Parts: sequence; structure tokens; C-alpha cells
Amino acid sequence: SLAGIENLPCELQRNFQLMRELDQRTEDKKAEIDSLAAAYIESVKNLLPEQRVEHLKKIQSAYSKCKEYSDDKVQLAMQTYEMVDKHIRRLDADLARFEADLKDKLEGSDFETPGSRSLKKGRSQKDKRSSRGRGRRTSEEDTPKKKKLKGGSEFADTILSVHPSDVLDMPVDPNEPTYCLCHQVSYGEMIGCDNPDCPIEWFHFACVDLTTKPKGKWFCPRCVQERKKKK
Repeated sequence: SLAGIENLPCELQRNFQLMRELDQRTEDKKAEIDSLAAAYIESVKNLLPEQRVEHLKKIQSAYSKCKEYSDDKVQLAMQTYEMVDKHIRRLDADLARFEADLKDKLEGSDFETPGSRSLKKGRSQKDKRSSRGRGRRTSEEDTPKKKKLKGGSEFADTILSVHPSDVLDMPVDPNEPTYCLCHQVSYGEMIGCDNPDCPIEWFHFACVDLTTKPKGKWFCPRCVQERKKKK
């Protein structure tokens, strides 16, 4: 993973250089088209029908070449994006695994460490207004509600199970609030738990096995378990 990231700048530089060369080829071909068009207009009256067709075919061929260069440039840009996206996903998956390990260690501890208290305090005071709102939510509210962490072991509980394959595919602002069972920032379609006391409140569709918004009230897996225990 680290070795791949170390090579990333060189791969990006190579791709951008190829894109620049394709762009230059396109510009050269456009200049050639302008020249062919000017020559055609200047001599069209003296050309035979066959010569006119041949000249127009040259112009059409040059336009086709321009389109090929442009298509190649778009494909290269998409490959470059996917290459960066792949590395970001790997980093996010590693981060998710790290958080899962941290959760296991915290759950195995019999007391709350000063570090966890400090981190809990920092997270509870996080500015939720910094959310960039990258995804659609199934509630009419623009942003998820501000959350508080309750109890000594609540920090460990909020991390819960992690889904490395569903992590966000964009760089994350460290000040952006996180939600859901996967403990990631908001993205894609999200649904709010109808339990007003839910400590998490907002969930990504994929993390709770949803593809569309269910009818009626919806409760997250945590709250469903709590309701069952009370019964």
C-alpha cells in the first residue's frame, strides 16, 4: 500500500504529460483543419467535383483524428481518477481497520483512559456546520443533527462495526463530522433513525443494507436491538 502511494506522483506526472501531448496533437490538428478549410474555400471554384470530394474527405479525416485524441484524453483522465481513487480507498480501509482495532482495545479496557476522555470531549464539541453535505439524505433536513456521546464507554460503542469496502471515495476533512456504523463522513444517500435518542442518528444506505427509503418509520440496527431488549 505504501509502496503504491510512493509511486503515485510519478504515475500521475506521466499521465498528465501524456494528456498534455494529446492536447497539443489536437491543437496541431485543428490548425491543419483551418489550413485545409482556407485552401478549399480559396480554390473550390477551380476544383473538379472529384477533387472537392477528396479535399472534403481530408478535412473530415482531420476532424475524426481530433475526436480520437480527445477521446483518448478523456479515457486517460478517467484512468488517472480511478488510480487516485483506488489509493484513497485503500487508505480509508486501513483507517477503518485501525478504528476497529482501537474499538476492540477500548471495549477490552475496564476503565476509561484520560486519552479516551479527551478524544470523546473533542468529538462531542466538533463543529457540525463544517459538513460539506456530499450526499443526498432521505430526510428533509439539510444536515444530520448534532450528536452527543453519553457514558464512559460510549466512544467505543459509536465506532461499532466497520465496512472497509463502503468507505468514502474522496479525501476527508479532519473537521468534518462522522456518522453511521462505519464511522465515516456523510456521502451518498443517508437515512435518519426515527428514535430521537439514537446516538448515531444518520446512516449510509449500504451500511444498513438499504437500496431505497423504506415506508413508514425506520429504526437503525442498534435501536432495534434496544427495543427488543426492553420488550
